[in-house]
Amino acid sequence: MSTILTALIAAAVVTTMANTCTTVYLHRGLSHRALTVHPVVAWVFRLVLWLTTGIKPKEWVAVHRKHHAFTDHEGDPHSPILTSWQHVQIKNVAMYRAALSDPELISKYAKDLPDDNWDRAFFGHNKTGLLIGIGILVVVFGPITGLLAAFIHANAYLAGNAAVNAMGHHFGRRPYDNGATNLQWLAFCTMGEGLHNNHHAAPSSPRLSHKRSQIDPGWWVIRTLSILKLASLRFDDIRLTPSAKASVS
Repeated sequence: MSTILTALIAAAVVTTMANTCTTVYLHRGLSHRALTVHPVVAWVFRLVLWLTTGIKPKEWVAVHRKHHAFTDHEGDPHSPILTSWQHVQIKNVAMYRAALSDPELISKYAKDLPDDNWDRAFFGHNKTGLLIGIGILVVVFGPITGLLAAFIHANAYLAGNAAVNAMGHHFGRRPYDNGATNLQWLAFCTMGEGLHNNHHAAPSSPRLSHKRSQIDPGWWVIRTLSILKLASLRFDDIRLTPSAKASVS
């Protein structure tokens, strides 16, 4: 197998793992409390995120909760309506960092996620996690393939998450009357996150697919965990917000 093909496969696996942990644990679990996972499963999610993304969960949660508090209005950390979808797609990471520069952001939007011993010893040191993750790829696949896989993964993960915030508020279908959109192709790439219009209509529901024709891979993971008694769901069905209504378009 060629170096490039091996790197692509390795990157695809790592990116899928990172996207799964992002949508199931960071987004649906921590940010919206749509599900609660077993402590051992939570630890595994935290470990994978530490090694593959370097994200600090409370920071991601705080920025995302602020996005819901000010969706597409002044104060939204990454709204393409306030700037442009191209701006958010290119500068999504910078916009996250700008939001985190507010010293009150964590205390206001993620005060329920204080650091624990694991954060203080390991998970709070995000650069260390990333370096270890890259090191694992290098050891397993060799320096050239491992570094190439890490490069591809980093770009794919960042581009996918940016697309949810950028394209997911600009292109696509709007079955509900809100500013977000549904893009099934993006949902395939991000384990369901592309069904963004559905999510804004029912943010506390663990399932992002609202029709049989919609595919939400993250929901398959959640249902499997639930069947194995490793996760409890806030709701088994879709609970629309009081303001959610079908789009007239």
